[in-house]
Amino acid sequence: MLYVVSTPIGNLDDITLRALHTLKAVDLVAAEDTRRTHQLLAHFDLHATLTSYHDFNKEVKAPLIVSRILEGQSVALVSDAGTPLISDPGYVLVNRCIEAGIRVIPIPGPSVLTAALAASGLPTHVFHFEGFLPRRPGRLARRLEEFESPHRVMKTLMAIRAGWGNRRVVIARELTKIHEEFLRGSLDDVLAVLKLRVLRGEVTLLVEGKESHTSRR
Repeated sequence: MLYVVSTPIGNLDDITLRALHTLKAVDLVAAEDTRRTHQLLAHFDLHATLTSYHDFNKEVKAPLIVSRILEGQSVALVSDAGTPLISDPGYVLVNRCIEAGIRVIPIPGPSVLTAALAASGLPTHVFHFEGFLPRRPGRLARRLEEFESPHRVMKTLMAIRAGWGNRRVVIARELTKIHEEFLRGSLDDVLAVLKLRVLRGEVTLLVEGKESHTSRR
């Protein structure tokens, strides 16, 4: 079986009991970054065997992992933080497993998307998840017509302001960590604040949708 295991996005106390039981029981943990996952396992005194699985080796490693599962081993898939496949590696492996008739079991838990949305103050009954936006201005503008690093937030907000107008936005920074922070307000208000400071750490950006009952990210 393949277990898709969610891991903490910052605060290690957010790991679930089911995730701990799974990581302890499986034969192999396929990790986006084995060094980072090793730190997580060591914190909870877990000694699972690790193998790397990321965007740059997925085509090679996916069939190898599938073969091990077909031989009777159980594997847990984890990303650096949060839920695998949500803007993180895992799609190829999950689909290879499904094609091979292997059972895929999600172990739900932390996710930046749902954490940021829940505390944003924006409407939540309908929303759209966009993932990482393009870096190039032209492609960014085209995407807006149709999760950002702190260094790109200003440019992204200015592009949104130009393309969508002065909507409400929320910047969720360092979620579940010591310096967790939410910046809420209109685009103009948030841009004015950001001109006076530099954002540090991991950032999730939420933007109010075109209609009052929807929201976008």
